[in-house]
Amino acid sequence: MRLHSLTLQAFGPFAGTHTIDFESLTSDGLFLLHGATGAGKSTVFDAICYALYNKTPGDRDQLLRSDHAPVHLLTEVTLDVTLSGHRLEITRSPRQPRPKARGTGITWQNAKTLMRERKHDDTTGQDRWEAVSKAHDEIGDHLQALLGMSRDQFCQVVLLPQNQFTQFLRAKAPARKDLLSKLFRTSRFTGIDTWLLNRSREAEKDLKAARSDVISLIDRIHQAATGLDHESGAPATDDPQTLPDAAPVWAASLVQTAAAHLAAADTQTQEAAAELAVQQAHERTADLLHQQQTEHRTATEQLELLEQQAPRQQHLTDQLQQARRAAKLAAVLYTAHTAADEHTGAEILEGQARKALSAPHTTASAEELTTAEQQTRAQATLVEALLPQEAAMRQMTQDLQQLDIERQALAADQLEASQWLGKEAGRRAELTARLHAAQRAEADSVHQQTSLTDLQRRLTAAEQRDARLADVASREKRWETADEAVGEAAQAYIAVRRQRTEGMAAELAAGLAEGTPCPVCGSCVHPAKAAPHPGQPTREDEQKAETCHLTAEKTREDAAAALHEARELAAQARAQAGDTPLDGIRTLLASAQTNLDATLKTASEAGPASEEAAALDRDHTAMTDQATTAGEYLAARNTAYDHLATQLADLTGQLDQARQQAPSITDRLTDLNRTADQLKTAATAATAAVRLEAERILRASEAETAAHEQNFPTVEAAEEALLDDDALHTIEEEIKNFSHQRAVHTATLERPALAQAAAQPPADLEAARHLNKTAAQHHTDAVAATTSARTRHDQLTELTTRLTDSIQRLHPLQQAYDTVHHLHEVIHGTSTSNRDRMELESYVLAARLEQIVDAANTRLRLMSDHRYTLAHSDDRASNGARSGLGLKITDAWTGRDRTTDTLSGGESFFASLALALGLADVVTYEAGGRVLDTLFIDEGFGTLDDDTLHQVLDVLDSLRAHDRTVGLISHVPELRRRITSQLHVRKGTDGSTLHPVSHTAE
Repeated sequence: MRLHSLTLQAFGPFAGTHTIDFESLTSDGLFLLHGATGAGKSTVFDAICYALYNKTPGDRDQLLRSDHAPVHLLTEVTLDVTLSGHRLEITRSPRQPRPKARGTGITWQNAKTLMRERKHDDTTGQDRWEAVSKAHDEIGDHLQALLGMSRDQFCQVVLLPQNQFTQFLRAKAPARKDLLSKLFRTSRFTGIDTWLLNRSREAEKDLKAARSDVISLIDRIHQAATGLDHESGAPATDDPQTLPDAAPVWAASLVQTAAAHLAAADTQTQEAAAELAVQQAHERTADLLHQQQTEHRTATEQLELLEQQAPRQQHLTDQLQQARRAAKLAAVLYTAHTAADEHTGAEILEGQARKALSAPHTTASAEELTTAEQQTRAQATLVEALLPQEAAMRQMTQDLQQLDIERQALAADQLEASQWLGKEAGRRAELTARLHAAQRAEADSVHQQTSLTDLQRRLTAAEQRDARLADVASREKRWETADEAVGEAAQAYIAVRRQRTEGMAAELAAGLAEGTPCPVCGSCVHPAKAAPHPGQPTREDEQKAETCHLTAEKTREDAAAALHEARELAAQARAQAGDTPLDGIRTLLASAQTNLDATLKTASEAGPASEEAAALDRDHTAMTDQATTAGEYLAARNTAYDHLATQLADLTGQLDQARQQAPSITDRLTDLNRTADQLKTAATAATAAVRLEAERILRASEAETAAHEQNFPTVEAAEEALLDDDALHTIEEEIKNFSHQRAVHTATLERPALAQAAAQPPADLEAARHLNKTAAQHHTDAVAATTSARTRHDQLTELTTRLTDSIQRLHPLQQAYDTVHHLHEVIHGTSTSNRDRMELESYVLAARLEQIVDAANTRLRLMSDHRYTLAHSDDRASNGARSGLGLKITDAWTGRDRTTDTLSGGESFFASLALALGLADVVTYEAGGRVLDTLFIDEGFGTLDDDTLHQVLDVLDSLRAHDRTVGLISHVPELRRRITSQLHVRKGTDGSTLHPVSHTAE
């Protein structure tokens, strides 16, 4: 990596645009960057890191934008650098606020990245810049590939940050491991450790699962072997080593014992089945004899009961004959009962009808009730005639309410018009003022437009002036480049011509031949011809160098002519635009535009104000008419309201007299009609009661005569003998059922089998059933015992087979776990086989650390005057800590090893610097051997004495011998005296600035 130039714009403390020419600054291979504290020296390195990695060392993104920069100047960093043979120009700008292109205010501009590569154009024979990419990710990947290292590696190898590279010297082993792991990207070895740990856990999980299956099967065998001696010889589940051998033997013995129990249970089941068959036959015989004896005894008992019921059967026969005679009187008896019921109902209706009447009519006769009804209906006719007047009264009430609503609305309209007319004068004065202001603004806008046009012409001229000045600067650079090219071409031409002149003898000798006279001495003998030197230029080479020189002069003349023309155009543009800055004119133009916009906005109020004034005139006329009309209509409504109220009062008095106590005429008419209907109902009920009384007496006499004809002493006796159809059917069925049962039981006693059974002793059915039940229970128990024994035998056989299979799977799982677990402990540093407790990643990093120490000692010996050398230590750490990344320092004066934290401040600085340089060499080698031409060291030289400082600088000078450029940041005056190439950073209230300083000026 070689730096060519760096341009900072509004970056960090630098408010303006500053360019650092590293080509001239690093010409001696060693340069110094100095300035006051806080001026921004480290910001230069931040900008380089930001350009390459889009991020500064550490977390300082919030400080990228300069607080001193003007608003219009955007933050930007441009780095011209050569990486792995590629000349690149990288331009980056962060996300930042900027003024809006149109209008006022601030908007946010997204981060941008642009990368160009300088390539040779075979057509024109010149180099030119070609755009490579604008994508952040694509540019980042491309730069990462060219650099070959991450940002952390770059900052540790190329940018040695202030007060940070000493941390690596004094760090503890874990901190040193973290840094080396990031630099050498050894996380893959940690990945191996993690992979083995996960694989060990998986193997342990599988082993535990398999062992759990074996233990579970043993528990299930214990459960299945209930009733057997399963505890004898059982394996101990808490001792995994005994399971594979003891468990199968124990399970097989239980299977054999279960088979013996199953055979014995089968024999007992067969014996119980034979005994059960004998007892079942005996129970069937006893049951048949018991049934026959019971049937014979039941028939005998039923005949005896039937004989006891003979008197009741005679009574039922007599009752049946009387009921059949009474049935002939049913119609006459029903008629007499109906007449009595109708008379009773008429008396009840008459009593209910009289209860609804008032006191004078409750005891009146039917004729008196009819007369009272006719009088009441006549009175109702008179009241009905007043119904239209009641409707008229309701209409008058509604009309009065409507008149009152209209009076209130008219009063509100009259009040509204009065209030509006009272406010009219103020609104009219306001509109008049707005109209006058708008008219004045129209006149002012004409003058402001003229001023704005003049400012726009000035802005155009100023832009052209600045463009001409920029063109002058560009053409000056071209002329300077052409002038340098002329000098280089002239030197080359002179060198070629001098070399050709010095070798002219060899050129002449090349044209000599034996016998041909020499053009110089005339001799025809040429014994010792002059030989050409290596790389001897020819005449064609001299002519080519001369042509290049003439071409360069022609290019310089063309550039001078173009520069002269550009300066004349710039002078003309300055004469037209003046010296006012472009930003000042833009500010004046923006202010003038703002004033014009405000004036035009005020002028635009003329139209709306005129329209509002016309609308105010129209509203004035409307409100005046509204006030007059509302007053006239309100007077008319008041007169009508008073007249209608008088009419309503007169009609209300007339209707109140006719209504009496009723709420309304309609209610009074309803009461009269209801009273007339009640009188009519009572008269009808009284007439019906007298008629039905005579009918009842006649029908009672007819029923008594018919009862005597059927030999019943009274009507009541005939009614008692009378039965309904259901009762008659019940008596007939009972007499018929009695005869049938007596015949059935008589036939049963006549059967020979029952007679023989009755002659035998009583059957003992309970004893036979008990014996059968006992045999059945014995058989059931035997079958259950056989089933249980078979189930136990089958379960033990299956579980024993599964146990054998599980134990066979257990052996390879145990071997796999032991292997991977031991391997993980070894590379993790926890195994007893790893005596230094060194992890795999630490072992790899220890090798890198040894390389770093070897590279560092070549410089440390020179810096310390051969007193100190660094040594890598892999001694085992105390208290169980990890080993392998220790550092110690050997003091040649005492011959003893020391810890790094015993060094003084200056000793720590040059020891850390040597270690950092060694680290840079090793990381560079790890990065693929890419050449890193530039190294930056930030502060720390103030801790060195003069002799040590010279020794350190001698080491840094040795880096220049290997084409490496070293940049230093320091306040030490000795460095400013010794280092000729310097860059001074000055800080001020308006931001920091960069100033190259020559050795003479210093």
